[in-house]
Order: sequence, then C-alpha cells, then structure tokens
Amino acid sequence: MKIAIVGAGIIGVTTAWELACDGHEVHVFDRRSAAAEESSFANAGVVAPGYVTPWAAPGMRMKVLRSLLSSHGAIKLRWPLGGRDIGFMRAWQRACRLETYLANRARMQRLAFYSRQRLHGIVADREFVYERSDGYLVLLRGKREKKLVQPGLEVLRQAGAVFREIDADEARRIEPALSAETDLAGAIHLPEDEVGNCRQFAMLLKREAETLGTQFFFDCDIAPLSRAAPCSLSLAAGSPALEYDAVVVCAGVSSAALLAPLGVQLPLAPVYGYSLSAALREPLNGPRSAVMDERFKVAISRMGLRVRVAGSAELGGRPGELHPAAVQTLYKVLHDWFPAAAQLESGVQQWKGARPMLPDGPPVIGPSGAPGVWLNLGHGSSGWALSCGSARVLADMVGGRAAEIDLEGLGLERLRSGD
Repeated sequence: MKIAIVGAGIIGVTTAWELACDGHEVHVFDRRSAAAEESSFANAGVVAPGYVTPWAAPGMRMKVLRSLLSSHGAIKLRWPLGGRDIGFMRAWQRACRLETYLANRARMQRLAFYSRQRLHGIVADREFVYERSDGYLVLLRGKREKKLVQPGLEVLRQAGAVFREIDADEARRIEPALSAETDLAGAIHLPEDEVGNCRQFAMLLKREAETLGTQFFFDCDIAPLSRAAPCSLSLAAGSPALEYDAVVVCAGVSSAALLAPLGVQLPLAPVYGYSLSAALREPLNGPRSAVMDERFKVAISRMGLRVRVAGSAELGGRPGELHPAAVQTLYKVLHDWFPAAAQLESGVQQWKGARPMLPDGPPVIGPSGAPGVWLNLGHGSSGWALSCGSARVLADMVGGRAAEIDLEGLGLERLRSGD
C-alpha cells in the first residue's frame, strides 16, 4: 500500500520504519524542518517500563494541589488556560477512579514492556549507537519519600519489573558522583531500565527507513483531513491533493485539529515539560546513567558528553514561554545531586516541549473510524518508552495481522465509552 504518515517525531519515525519493513511505500510529512524536533527533541531519555503509569490515579488530585502551592512543585497551571485545558482537567479527574486507573495502568505497562523488547531488537539488529546507558536510580531524599514510593513499588512488582530497594551507601556506589551534601535516605535501583538519546535514535531510524524507500517531506503543514476524501493530503496553505491508500496520524497535539473534520473528537492537550542540556565539566562528576529525584520529579541523565536535566508538567500557558521558576527547579536539583557535573557558564540548552497527553493515560492506536485513516497518538510523556511497540502494533493492524500483545483499551473506543 501507499501510506502517508503525518508527523515525524519518534512515533512517526518508528511507524514509518515498521510499515516500510512490511513492504509498504511510505511518505512522512512534518511541519518542522527536520525529524524529532518537538516532543522528541530534548526529553529525559529514560526507558523505564515499570514507571510508565497514568497521570490520572487515585490521590493525584491532592498531590496536584500540593504541587501547585509549592515553589518547586512538579505540576503547574499557567495562564491562559483554554477550553481545551479545562476540558482535559475535567476528564482527567474522572479518570482518577481506582478501577479506571488500574485498567489504564495495565494497558500502558503491557505496551511499555513490549516496546522495550522491540527497541532492543532494532538496536541489536542495526547496531545503533545513540548515547545509551543501562540502569535507572530513583532517589529518595527522606522518610516521606520512602513512604510515598511504596505503592509504586507494588506496581513494579505486579508489572514484573526488576528492582531493588537500596540504602544511601549502595546508591552512591552505583552513582559515585552523587553529592554527599544532599540528604539521601535510600533509592530504588532498576538495573534493566535505561537511558538513551531519543532524537539521535529517531534520526538513525529515519535513515534506515529511507534505505527501504521511505520519503520524508519537511516544512509541510498539512491541512485538516477531508470527510469526502479522508486519504487525500494537501498543505494548509493550499496545494494539489495527494492520494494515498491509508493515512496514519502521528502529529502530537496537532492531531486533534487534523482529525476534527472526520468527526473524531480527541481530548488531547499539551502538557509541557522542560529540560536543560549542558556539556559535562568532568565526566567523573556526572551521572553514569540516569537518576530521578522522587520529591521533585526531575530526571538527570547522562547523554554522552552532556548531562540533561528534565522535569515539570505544565498545563496552559504559551508554547514558547519558559517560566523562570520551572527552569530554576531543574538547576536546583542538578546542583543538589551533581554540583560539579555540568558547564553552566555558557552553552546551556533550555527547552520546553509539548507532550501530547490524553487525560486517562494510554495512547490511542488503531482505526479512526474513517476509511483508511489510522491513529498512533496521545503517548504523553511516555512517547519514547512506548514508541517501538506502538509502531509495530499499528503496522500489524494496517497489515491485517494479529498483534503480539493484547490491545484491549488501546483503541479509540476507550475514549468514546468513557472507560
């Protein structure tokens, strides 16, 4: 089949690769000038399937309220809040019910563990090098964090994740550069989890997809799809329509507007994350792999000869506006744990990216209801961790084959039923 993909982030690129491997003729369109320039550009890079869980969970409403009142809180509301943001929050509150959370958690983790398996297969087959390292350490500053993390450990057990609860001394043996000046009550070590440069992986896989005949077209702002001809694409500024046998929408937050004329209503909202990337001052003073500060929900990752600090969940506001308090939290956490790791005097990359989130957590993968139009979207902050599995699932569905995992609850019908 001749298939168009709208969106060249990590989801679009992995989808293009899998469809090309199946023998399809694939064209990928993106409004940016290169692949992986939005949510995939400068994220934390952590692949930790056991930690892939819905944001909508029992007790989260109180956690959000506490975070809003804290100067370094992980979750913030910013003005202006649009109707889309308010609708998202209402749907999110409904999804915080225990039974809904448990169902969505199972769906996400099933997909996450499958995705890690697919990622490892691609990397081994293609011998990719993309600033990858093994291990993930969740840092617990005090007794409060040790207590609050216990329900999460039960989630890891149920998911079959490999982890150990360790004391501060062992944590510092695993990550020797951790500052002795910052209180550390203990940590959770996940040796099978990993960190890697998402954008580098996307660029490598794009090149491999091109060797199979996939064509990428950039600076292409695609017009909303037409109900009369859903598999025709044209530019928003006007252009002759291109006809395809199928269209796969992987366009992040923009997907909602693309699909609206087809009657597909998606409660997608951008939840913004921040990151800092800086050159390592001295490699021995930086992290070996990735750590996450449980109190502030900030990850510090080793990216080759750089260190990346990522966190925050910001709803509302303006896409290009970086809030000083959010950036300052990243600097604070970096200084607390690795004070001599990075060259911060100049050349620091500050980034804010929109995570395309659905209020209940899991992405939507599968048919849209319109003939020939498929969906692979709504992965939120877990896009890197879910990308390879999502792409293979979508390719199997397009090809009429049974997927290798249970797809219950990953389709559009979940949103329509309110499940």
